Amino acid sequence: MELAQLTQNAMTVLTRRYLQKDPQGNVVETPEELFRRVAKNIAQADRFYPPETDLLPIEDEFYSLMTSLDFLPNSPTLMNAGRELQQLSACFVLPVGDSMDEIFDAVKQMALIQKSGGGTGFSFSRIRPRNDVVGSTHGVSSGPVSFMSVFDTATETIKQGGTRRGANMGILRVDHPDILDFIQCKEGDHHFNNFNISVAATNEFMDAVERDKEYFLRNPRTKEVVPSLNARQVFEKMVYYAWKNGDPGIIFIDRINQDNPTPQVGQIESTNPCGEQPLLPFESCNLGSINLSNMVRNGAIDWERLGSVTERAVHFLDNVIDMNRYTLPQIEAMTKANRKIGLGVMGFADLLILLGIPYNSPKALEIGEKVMSFIQKKAREASRELALKRGSFPNFEGSPLKSRWEAMRNATVTTIAPAGTISIIAGTSSGIEPIFALAFIRHVLEGKELLEVNPYFEALAKQEGFYSEELMRKIAHSGNTQHVKEVPENIRKLFVTAHDITPEDHIRMQAAFQKYTDNAVSKTVNFPHEATVDDVAKVYKLAYELGCKGVTIYRDRSRAKQVLYKGMVSPNVDRSKDEEEFREGERKPKAREDVIHGSTRKVRTGCGNLYVTVNEDEEGRLFEIFNQIGKAGGCAASQSEAIGRLVSLAFRSGIEPEDIIRQLKGISCHTPVWYREGKVLSCSDAVAKAIEWHLHEKEKRDRIEPQMKISIPKQPPKEEKGFLQRSLGLIFQRGACPECGGPLIFEEGCAKCFCGYSDCG
Repeated sequence: MELAQLTQNAMTVLTRRYLQKDPQGNVVETPEELFRRVAKNIAQADRFYPPETDLLPIEDEFYSLMTSLDFLPNSPTLMNAGRELQQLSACFVLPVGDSMDEIFDAVKQMALIQKSGGGTGFSFSRIRPRNDVVGSTHGVSSGPVSFMSVFDTATETIKQGGTRRGANMGILRVDHPDILDFIQCKEGDHHFNNFNISVAATNEFMDAVERDKEYFLRNPRTKEVVPSLNARQVFEKMVYYAWKNGDPGIIFIDRINQDNPTPQVGQIESTNPCGEQPLLPFESCNLGSINLSNMVRNGAIDWERLGSVTERAVHFLDNVIDMNRYTLPQIEAMTKANRKIGLGVMGFADLLILLGIPYNSPKALEIGEKVMSFIQKKAREASRELALKRGSFPNFEGSPLKSRWEAMRNATVTTIAPAGTISIIAGTSSGIEPIFALAFIRHVLEGKELLEVNPYFEALAKQEGFYSEELMRKIAHSGNTQHVKEVPENIRKLFVTAHDITPEDHIRMQAAFQKYTDNAVSKTVNFPHEATVDDVAKVYKLAYELGCKGVTIYRDRSRAKQVLYKGMVSPNVDRSKDEEEFREGERKPKAREDVIHGSTRKVRTGCGNLYVTVNEDEEGRLFEIFNQIGKAGGCAASQSEAIGRLVSLAFRSGIEPEDIIRQLKGISCHTPVWYREGKVLSCSDAVAKAIEWHLHEKEKRDRIEPQMKISIPKQPPKEEKGFLQRSLGLIFQRGACPECGGPLIFEEGCAKCFCGYSDCG
């Protein structure tokens, strides 16, 4: 079968990330050769099972499955099948024990997995709480949040080594004594940037939230009950920080374990980085997605084609388990004992458009349930047929599945993954997400702008006679058509985008798919910028009521990584006023009080002793610094003063100290010197180290005062940071795609671009 026509974006993604290259970086593989390489490799698994068959028809079947773009496996399979690495799984969960050996074993195992291109999930709930006793040293524990920093730093180091970026999920049970520290650990967009985090909420906790009651905390080391917390206050704090910057998410851990297909093996503690794949410790899973936009014929769903694709995809994914080269023997043993696969969908929003059904309509929910119910049924039947030929998964004995099926090859068969990059290859919408933008402007080299329009919308606009490039640019600047009168009303209703849909409609669609999904559903609930904390709380509660296994929310422009441009702004926002306020805010750093307090540190540099004074405002935030060099006059003194003024302006404009440290630390001059525990490379490096030392002492000081009650911060005012962020080169480096210069969107804890770039790999 010939390869279906690929879009320009698909070719760009394949060239950058998937096609083989020679040592000089030249592409030496075509897309057809990629799919043939993968098909040939995955078909080889059939030779392990009698009777011996000709593998060529199976290879051709898999090749056709992919070249038609009806189905694509997860990225590691496309990248690595038939190549030296042969690491084919995207999802891993590793255990983290309470001992130092177990913790650093997990760090090492994580590094090996991320080196091979996989993402990792962890539960830190077994680690004893902060200030708990450590018997071996007669000291005290620093707690799970502190140890998360080790994992984060290791991931950062691996990422800087030039490999595919690692992504982590960090989870803590809501009944862990350090839950409050965990909830706010990502405050400010600068902590744990290599982690998505989620709170594992229990049924007991959610019931206590509803009744406004206390709930028990438990020390994981001793299993003893420790002083309780008010559940509603903890829930409100969780919701506040999710509203503020998207983290933490929430998973309903008891509900996940109710559907655990192998409870006799162990309890599920964590998920993969995007939350859709709950896994046992040392378990991995390989995923793939059916392209629903290809399943329409004559204006109706082609059920026969969908059923055929589902059956062949289950065969493909089961073969992946056998062809995979596992990073650790424990992972191979657990994965082959359960043989979990995760077949999902992409292109659901496009399917609805082809059927003429608005995403935010009752009919769309009905279609979602009907499609996923059909796929679930066909996938289980296909897994049963494989089991009759190849045998059930080894842990089938003792599994609840045995009461319903006489044989089953795979412990789970369905998962709804984000499918972000493979959906670009397939030229369709991602996962079950609505369309994010109908049109957008991509900024390319030499200041040129490239207009990109949703192909279905463009075709219909031309068919109905209202297409013009001027109109498309107008839509690109607004992000949707809801207030564009030139677009007919019936078309505006059909082409709704993520921000035209209420958060409640997002959750109802997630719940519709969850009814017929073994694992979980990846879905981002989009909120407009002006949404309140209470709005987020309502959605969390609704998700629990409707049977979802977790929630990820994102409020528009709540993270610095999101680029500020019109096409990304909610249509309900008065943009002219918003942009005026933003521009006005750029010129107004926070005013100085008459008296503020701080500390002065002496740092030895090649230019002499540098005295750095770091002052804090009344709320304890860093406010300003003053630099005084030992040698009077000259360039060293003037440059130190200039650094102090710019850093002070940055502090007063709301830029995080860690961002400033990253900009200054490591700058070197010709006269580095040794000082205290390390080398001071320059005056700039000395300033960064002085700020770092101040933060370290401040953290120790803050920890002395125990947190006696939970305080929910007030909704903060608009941050006034634009001017300094541009001056220091911070916001636009993170807000625009580093590969194509296009706009970044935020889904499932990851900043993504339409060109295929993702900061989660």
